[in-house]
Amino acid sequence: MEVREPSARYLRAVRRTELGEFPADWKIVPLGTFEPFITSGSRGWAAYYSDIGATFLRITNLSRSRIYPSLEDLRYVAVPPDNSEGIRTALKSGDVLISITADIGIIGLVTDEVDLPAYINQHIALVRFADEEVESRYVAYFLAGAAAQRRFKSMTDAGAKAGMSLTGVREVLAAIPPTKAEQGAIADALADADALIDSLEQLLTKKRQIKQGAIGELLTGKRRLPGFDGEWEMKRLGEMAGLMKGSGLSKDATTASGRRKCVLYGELFTTYGQVIHDVVGRTNSSDGLVSISGDVLVPGSTTTDGIDLATASALLESGVALGGDINIIRPKADAFDSCFLANYLTHAKKREIAERAQGTTIVHLYGRDLSDLWLHQPSLVEQGAIAQVLSDMEAEIATIEARLTKARAIKQAMAQALLTGHIRLMEST
Repeated sequence: MEVREPSARYLRAVRRTELGEFPADWKIVPLGTFEPFITSGSRGWAAYYSDIGATFLRITNLSRSRIYPSLEDLRYVAVPPDNSEGIRTALKSGDVLISITADIGIIGLVTDEVDLPAYINQHIALVRFADEEVESRYVAYFLAGAAAQRRFKSMTDAGAKAGMSLTGVREVLAAIPPTKAEQGAIADALADADALIDSLEQLLTKKRQIKQGAIGELLTGKRRLPGFDGEWEMKRLGEMAGLMKGSGLSKDATTASGRRKCVLYGELFTTYGQVIHDVVGRTNSSDGLVSISGDVLVPGSTTTDGIDLATASALLESGVALGGDINIIRPKADAFDSCFLANYLTHAKKREIAERAQGTTIVHLYGRDLSDLWLHQPSLVEQGAIAQVLSDMEAEIATIEARLTKARAIKQAMAQALLTGHIRLMEST
């Protein structure tokens, strides 16, 4: 899916307003100007909670990153047909939702994706426009945009602990383009951008699930790649690799202009995955054990939990300074493919490694703890094939992540330009 690129013209005549600079022909008015129906949910919904029934939206179903409510983790209510509160607060497609307590100003838009009947609790206000001059999708996007969100944030920072009243909702300012057609064009453009983001998020989730499934099958031998069928041997890690420890190198010793590449143990948690292709750290210090390409690095301590130590990274570069608190596994040439071993330790042996970690305030993992691990050992050729499959999957995931990051940045820039009128949309000719 691609974002449509409508014809546009750039902003000329502007005026300064409470919300910032906008085109001179845009109206800066309270929502109440359009005489919408505004209400909020009541406090009595707990009596109607049910395992099945009508959709019940809460603040947890709203997000500042998108105007469409999340339909995961839904609650349901069984409301009698003649219940006055149900009649008053029943949602309709096109309703704009605003959180009005605690975290004020989270915006939602009721679309056809929300199964009706549906209701809201007392922490959410609904705004329903009947005025033909107003496109509710545009209003939702505007209220979720930077100008309106700054004002919502100032209300929260000012200590509006009791929340925002329905009168306050009526007084919320919005910048409204002069025609409903222009409002709709802006909403369409941003909806296209959202659709692209949604499709990439779904694709990313799918690819991650596929990779996770492949990890569970390939690293345990439950599924074999074509051409491989021999039994896997069991070997003790200490018999098949040397184990040593990094030395020295504090964070203070690193510098962007350093002459030596280096890896600190904390970076194994925050910077690197199962394969280190590009070392980012540098130092001028002479400290640190020097790496050999194919070393597998495992952090030696953490202040959190032993499960966090069960992560391994294959370093595909020689001559890198390895700092203290790094366990270094140096496989024998005929024993392990380092990329396979890093994945195997991280995923197939995670729980066992975590159980070997020791300590309370600071949890430690020593080389002797790793040395006694019993591992499955496929042939080197099969190890390399498995590692390549996982590497290809990770590369595909990284490509989708990059596309998603770009799509989100484009959407943010589009919203800033379109919702302030700095770019005006018009019909293609």
